[in-house]
This record gives sequence, structure tokens and C-alpha cells, in this order.
Amino acid sequence: MNGVRGETGLEIDGVTCRLCLTLGALAEIETAFGCTRLSELEARMRVLSGAELIVVLGALLRGGGHGDVAGRLGHAEVTPGAAMRAVGQAFHAALV
Repeated sequence: MNGVRGETGLEIDGVTCRLCLTLGALAEIETAFGCTRLSELEARMRVLSGAELIVVLGALLRGGGHGDVAGRLGHAEVTPGAAMRAVGQAFHAALV
């Protein structure tokens, strides 16, 4: 994973997948949550449901080139804690 590019990894179904907060992924997440400002998105990300976590992971996986995995997240083997940590790492890596 290339931390300089804002990439992080997450093991899904036994395979390490790249997550990346690209501008396209950011726009996808903002649209899904109805946010018009980054400050709104920041507040919204603090109270994600399981379904919303899947939306965010899907966008980050597509940003990392793993769109195929994004399509089957609802049935994938990944722990919620690991998913949340990876989402936080991807945002941190991209925005710091």
C-alpha cells in the first residue's frame, strides 16, 4: 500500500484489498449521505450504520481499484472493527 497516495489495506475474504480515498470516492460518499460540505461529512461519518459502512467501503474499494470486491461486500468476510479502522486510516492518509 502506498500511504503517500492515501492508500490503506483491508483483508476481505482472506485477500488484502487496497482502499483509497480518491476525489471520485469522496464525491460518491458525499452524494450517498447528502452532504454538501466536508464538515457535514465529517459529522456524518461519526455515526455510521452497518449499511452506511458498506457504502463507504465500496467507494474506497473502487478508489483502490477493487470494484469487484465492492459489489459483494454484504456477503464478504470482514469484521466491522477492521472495516472501521481501515476507513479511518484511508481518510487520515488522504487528508493529512
